[in-house]
Amino acid sequence: MISKLLIANRGEIAVRIIRAARELGIIPVVVYSEADKDSLPVKIADQAICIGPPPATESYLYYQNILSAAITLSADAIHPGYGFLAENPAFAEACRALNIKFVGPNPLAIRKLGDKATAKKIVKEAGVPVVPGSDGVIKTYDEAMEIAREIGFPIIIKASAGGGGRGMRIVYREEDLENAFNFAATEAQQAFGDSSVYIEKYIANPKHIEIQILADKHGNVVHLFERDCSVQRRHQKLIEEAPSFVLDEETRQKMGEAAVKAAKAANYDSAGTVEFLYNLETKEFYFIEMNTRIQVEHPITEEITGVDLIKQQIRIAKGEPLDIKQEDIKRYGHCIECRINAEDPSNNFAPTPGKITQFIVPGGPGVRIDSGVYPGYTIPPYYDSMVAKLIVWGKNRKEAINRMKRALREFIVEGIKSTIPFHQEVFKNSTFLSGQYTTHFIDKFFNK
Repeated sequence: MISKLLIANRGEIAVRIIRAARELGIIPVVVYSEADKDSLPVKIADQAICIGPPPATESYLYYQNILSAAITLSADAIHPGYGFLAENPAFAEACRALNIKFVGPNPLAIRKLGDKATAKKIVKEAGVPVVPGSDGVIKTYDEAMEIAREIGFPIIIKASAGGGGRGMRIVYREEDLENAFNFAATEAQQAFGDSSVYIEKYIANPKHIEIQILADKHGNVVHLFERDCSVQRRHQKLIEEAPSFVLDEETRQKMGEAAVKAAKAANYDSAGTVEFLYNLETKEFYFIEMNTRIQVEHPITEEITGVDLIKQQIRIAKGEPLDIKQEDIKRYGHCIECRINAEDPSNNFAPTPGKITQFIVPGGPGVRIDSGVYPGYTIPPYYDSMVAKLIVWGKNRKEAINRMKRALREFIVEGIKSTIPFHQEVFKNSTFLSGQYTTHFIDKFFNK
């Protein structure tokens, strides 16, 4: 049983987990840094304990203090949310050693899937299509050139332990490979403490499609359809929708089956997301990675399926078998999420921390707000710039888009610059409205 759940995170995801825990009859408690002493999670949790100064390395990433907090508060489980320690196998192992349930997958699955080269090898052996490229990490420039010539330029070099675009370089010509290889390895070392890189064929104009899965500790795995996450800047998502407007049912079924295969191959047990690149022209899809945590954009899957993913995570951590079978999971309507960030879209999305003087959220049918802020709250400069997630549901994509336009007009955030004006422009764009946009959408239409 889980009677008290410590949430090792902050902001909107901490609020989201507090709500799910309470509905399950579990006491939610939180940790916070000195910068977050006035945050919404601290105000609404049953208990809160400070774990250090503002820098994440001295607070939210310093897991010894988090474990001490869990022991002090008598928490028998920890939910890491996303980011910070969510995909840290050492933290999951430390929880296990202290007999504290980790609300996430087993440490071995995190470790295997956290190394992208290893993950690619595992799923390839399970019959999941992968992007052509190296079978593992590339150790030398000569090896990199051999692989690049074999699969053909352009290629992309990626950090094996990475994410968020760091340790990543696209190479179009042979003569540029050596510098790009060295730069990617150096950046990977600086960002992740691991210089390992691997190579893939660069898919020039793809969609980014991800499949949500749930896997329990008894071998049961289901998928909950897809999310289209192609509206990105610097490999960070800004708008997501579910289902994808461009997938046909045959492809949708194949992607779902591939995601389940990938999870089973890694002996996965929790909520997770299998990410694919999808070629609009050929309708081919390729595995790129698996995220071993809850995703920021999980609400749009919840809205089209009626499944509470955070509650499912907690039940799985308790050892319960899944209470849903694949045939039970249906899609209803269409859902879109806009990430409202404290960023200035007119200044290359530069962060704009500061005090929120006015915060009026939209409402009405089909509108959901997941947020961790309130009027008078000061967004600190130390962490992610998210203010809120605006989630709308409609019976079809057209209704969802019209509802999002209406909700964006109602959403008032003053005192800081936000991404609301950017989102309003996106929903006027004919390429977005057609559903044919790709991961280069922002670069093509907004970075001019």
